[in-house]
Amino acid sequence: MSKALSMDLRERVVAAIAAGASCRAAAVRFGVSASSAIRWATLAREAGSVAPGPLGGDRRTARIEAHAPLILGLVERTSDITLKEIRAELAKAGVSAGIGTLWRFFDRRRMTWKKSRPTLWNRTGRTS
Repeated sequence: MSKALSMDLRERVVAAIAAGASCRAAAVRFGVSASSAIRWATLAREAGSVAPGPLGGDRRTARIEAHAPLILGLVERTSDITLKEIRAELAKAGVSAGIGTLWRFFDRRRMTWKKSRPTLWNRTGRTS
């Protein structure tokens, strides 16, 4: 996993830019990429700080979790509902979610249920 460069380095690059150096010249001087120097200068100008944002972590779970009452309500009303049917109901409500997203939603809640097709007997007595 990547790691943010130090605040000291970021501040020195931004200070060099503020002192009149171009972003690219400051980047070469401090051994960072030109895009990083440009981003840090913009960040310092707009936010007033060059502090890095959060790294890693889950940034997408909140989208589906916002619809938890709807999803759990669907399961409560129809206990044998499939993920595909839940996805279709969410689409009617204007929510786009994939099967994997729904699977992880239920996995976080440790909610599982097995689907098994009805056992059909053939003439030899074996199941098909």
